[in-house]
Amino acid sequence: MSSLAAAAVALGYGLASALVPVVNAEAYAVVAGHRGGHALVVVAALALGQTAGKVLLFESARRGSGRLARRITRRRASGRAAARAARWTEPIRRWLSRRRTALPTVLVSAAVGVPPLAVVSLAAGTAGLRRLEFAGACLSGRVIRFALLLLPALLT
Repeated sequence: MSSLAAAAVALGYGLASALVPVVNAEAYAVVAGHRGGHALVVVAALALGQTAGKVLLFESARRGSGRLARRITRRRASGRAAARAARWTEPIRRWLSRRRTALPTVLVSAAVGVPPLAVVSLAAGTAGLRRLEFAGACLSGRVIRFALLLLPALLT
């Protein structure tokens, strides 16, 4: 397979894995590393596809956050449940609304996987993080993650 074809397949697989939880990009990176050949191209394309998918989640959360907030306020459950939800959501929103804490959180999430990047993508969209900053931190973290997964296969 040519490097262009490998990049196209990896890009599509990365996009699919960002949107469908059962599609595993990490496994694809490891398999691509054992096949050799265009491993670095696959890492870059897989990370780019994952980032594009996470930006879609980010944007959907950003554009839908007002509707979601209105729906939640309409369906207020018990006072205790609302207080408990506010106790957890407000600190997270404040954490992700500050650039000095939000970008490292996205980077660590993209590189390590904790907290899950899908959750961070949605939360960052509602917190008002800038799209390009989110995409840059996400792409950097994904490249680091996939390169580290691929490294043992390349060294053998």
